[in-house]
Amino acid sequence: MKLGILKETESSEKRVSISPKIAKQLIENGFEVLVEDDAGSSSKFKNAYYEKAGAIIEKRGAVYKNSDVLIKINPFDQDGLKLVDKHHILICQLFHKSHPGIVKQIAEIGATVFSMDALPRISRAQDMDVLSSQSNLAGYKAVIKGAYEMTKIFPLMMTAAGTITPSRVLIYGVGVAGLQAIATAKRLGAIVEATDIRMETKEQAESLGAKFISVDSNDDASENGYAKAASEDYARRQKEAVNESLYKADLVITTAMVPGRKSPVLITEEQVLEMKNGAVIIDLAAAQGGNCELSKMNKPVVKNGVKIIGTTIAPESVSTNASDLYAKNMYNFIMLLTENNEFKFDLEDEITDETLIVKDGVIRKT
Repeated sequence: MKLGILKETESSEKRVSISPKIAKQLIENGFEVLVEDDAGSSSKFKNAYYEKAGAIIEKRGAVYKNSDVLIKINPFDQDGLKLVDKHHILICQLFHKSHPGIVKQIAEIGATVFSMDALPRISRAQDMDVLSSQSNLAGYKAVIKGAYEMTKIFPLMMTAAGTITPSRVLIYGVGVAGLQAIATAKRLGAIVEATDIRMETKEQAESLGAKFISVDSNDDASENGYAKAASEDYARRQKEAVNESLYKADLVITTAMVPGRKSPVLITEEQVLEMKNGAVIIDLAAAQGGNCELSKMNKPVVKNGVKIIGTTIAPESVSTNASDLYAKNMYNFIMLLTENNEFKFDLEDEITDETLIVKDGVIRKT
């Protein structure tokens, strides 16, 4: 079976789906690996590294033409879909609920596609969970980015010239990214507070040293391990509970996303106007609309002295580590789904069933 590793086409994307180390492991397991020219260059993986691992470097068109399986991180774009044939098996983060048009196009071609973001939240799938591996790095990087943008330091510091009080950090969303952000901010010496609609995250946040801001709710706030959209009443009461901390915060990190839906607005323009002059918001949900009403994807916004940086949960700025982890997730996924270098298509297996979005042109998941 020939695996084609494609170069990501988004201008801000620095990652690659398979690293040279994982390419070598796949080849040792009997796969042939074709890598698009310079696919790993932004992650600091030279073509020579892949060739040393036993992979073949090809131009883009040749990778599409000569591969049985096409692997990338982000959804296939229109130019890429023009090169897809009905014999192809595609693997990427399709986010099929948000991209019904792409799903329809793949079906019309007659191809097959697996979506990595659709993995079920079960223990057996943990070593394939690209959302978790990437979010972990994103939470860390969000704090580092915030530290760079702030005009204050994080820790308490006692000097001959006086005492510097610690910065205050507020984190919305205590998932993988939020937990790593809490841990990183605490290690740097900040006072950390966190909030989440899922009350089961309270103990996790507190175990890392954060004060958890809770809001009573009778609703089931989680679904398959992910947060559900909050009711209007809950959203109102959460704002009231969090406002005091928000207005004192030096750094705010938002990570709240609901799969297949626009990100919930947690910080309105009105709230931003009440925040401290010089405060920084890092909005990791900007790609899905943003948790802050004023967020613009990859375009810093300054409002009333507050700097709002809209970015994504995908940590392109640490692309070497991110690619290493994504590639390992992908390796585990491929090894589960194949036997003797052929896909098993075992629909009795929950992982296969949930991630197989289109099979031979037939849409299975919408």
